[in-house]
Amino acid sequence: MPKPAFTLSSRLTGGDYVIYLTAPRASSTSGPWPVVLFLDGDDQFATAVAAYRALRRARRIRPLLLVGVGYGASYTKPGNRRGRDYTPTAHRDEPASGGGDAFLQFLIQELWPEIVRRHPVSEDRRGIAGHSLGSLLVLHALFQEPCFFTHHLASAPSIWWDNRSILRLAAERRRRSATLDAHLYLSVGTDDTASMTGDLELLETQLAAQPFRRLRITRERFPGRDHYNVIADAFRAGLVTLFGSPTRE
Repeated sequence: MPKPAFTLSSRLTGGDYVIYLTAPRASSTSGPWPVVLFLDGDDQFATAVAAYRALRRARRIRPLLLVGVGYGASYTKPGNRRGRDYTPTAHRDEPASGGGDAFLQFLIQELWPEIVRRHPVSEDRRGIAGHSLGSLLVLHALFQEPCFFTHHLASAPSIWWDNRSILRLAAERRRRSATLDAHLYLSVGTDDTASMTGDLELLETQLAAQPFRRLRITRERFPGRDHYNVIADAFRAGLVTLFGSPTRE
């Protein structure tokens, strides 16, 4: 587990969050930097940082400020609240579920200002990234109006949640407005379950049939990867897609 940078209490969710952080070296750039918030920080932030550093060594990506949002507790541990925070709607399968709106407002209203206070931040490139249930929250953030984040990395999103309620949210957002100025990266491993791959195709088909103006979508499939060993590939490819082509440093 990576070393936390600080802990932040939320009045919006009533929870405490352990925040992990990796900033560019001062010698390489003085900022401001695009920011990417990674969900499931306790378990996935180390993978995200490794992917980013490899891309930086290869000069394939611009300097970024990476932020991992966690609980100080891994999956299934008592202190982990992903089942509450990453689910936009309540469902009987998870009694504490349905806290996605409050958690999203925590990210926007409480965590983001704290990051801005501590570091030089580029406000025109706000990223959010996740895998599985974390990607469900990423999609929930995308279909808000207004949409706070500009760049969205969704690896193997749990579209199945609550009878695919995220598809209804996307349709409702499209009916309200046909413009959504954002960039979305969607991916899944080809060896993931039929539910995960099939549901992602449902979302992609829906967005193609009723497209949003100014929404840029990149789709990717990783041959031979399943739900668990795809994360590093998805983070690496997603970061390049969303934040690649760096300017000369």
